[in-house]
Amino acid sequence: MTVTSAPTRWTLADGRELLLFDLPGHRSVPVPDRRSLPERRDTQSELRFDRTTGEWVIIAALRQDRTYKPPPDQCPLCPGPTGLTSEIPAPDYDVAVFENRFASLSGADGRCEVVCFSSDHTGSFADLDHPQARLVVEAWRHRTRDLLARTGIEQVFCFENRGEEIGVTLTHPHGQIYGYPYLTPHTEATLRQADAHRATHGTNLFADILDHEASSGARIITRAEHFTAFVPYAARWPVEVHIYPNRPVRNLLDLDGAELDGFTDIYRTTLQLLDRLYPEPLPYMAALHQYTDTDAQREGRFHAQIISTRRTATKLKYLASSESVMGAFINDVTPESLAETLRTLGEAR
Repeated sequence: MTVTSAPTRWTLADGRELLLFDLPGHRSVPVPDRRSLPERRDTQSELRFDRTTGEWVIIAALRQDRTYKPPPDQCPLCPGPTGLTSEIPAPDYDVAVFENRFASLSGADGRCEVVCFSSDHTGSFADLDHPQARLVVEAWRHRTRDLLARTGIEQVFCFENRGEEIGVTLTHPHGQIYGYPYLTPHTEATLRQADAHRATHGTNLFADILDHEASSGARIITRAEHFTAFVPYAARWPVEVHIYPNRPVRNLLDLDGAELDGFTDIYRTTLQLLDRLYPEPLPYMAALHQYTDTDAQREGRFHAQIISTRRTATKLKYLASSESVMGAFINDVTPESLAETLRTLGEAR
């Protein structure tokens, strides 16, 4: 599929940037943003260093005022043809990206963006057809390229939170992108492990994990031409799926057209499978792990991760003291049983 990567750029009432990505043959036409918005306060976000752990903590008091569970007719992510009601002042749109009004990271401390998957208020990423989902992937790719080129951005993180159980306050299908001014603790820990693996075995950690999972087969869900979906051997969460590319790439920018189509398909179909686990749609967190081509990140490999706190149809996994304080995870579901269930659901399609 051919996707145009040059979005329409617009400026919102308080100076924030809006980008509209169009499907082939369609053009979104924004209108002036006529809302009376308070002046932007880029100093609201602050980084503080925790000397006990050696990790950064983001203080973002502005987020206390963010929009909280508005009724559907007041959704700020639906199209706003009058320019008075929405973060997206336009009669319609395909995919929209804009700077978050209630950003966790702002000013010199990074950047936060919102990605609206569709103008349709209902549904989810799993409900998108291939062209629409592929356009979202192209938006992720565009923003990854743009943010990585900016001074002070060390890591670009595309993610989605879905469901009230996860803490979502806007039900419109959307995700977010964080441009961190530092490498996150998870990424640093992963790269340390990958470096240690290279020093010991002379091979790439991610490649060896994929080879092991493919050889075992016990936790494989789907193995396609370009990507493989599996439940990790040491899954922390009752529902956890990883999607690895079958060749080594560090981020979305390294994927060619066929691989981008392949990733779109396996990511979307995996979410569809997960939605069939229980009678109600699965609350989840989905994340794209991306690395750069710098020496410090040379062992990193792009992959997607989808996790959920739902451990049965009626029960949630809570991160209590062992997980939240000590970081020692306890999983009530075996990875092999989850993989078998998802394979069976896939075969029944």
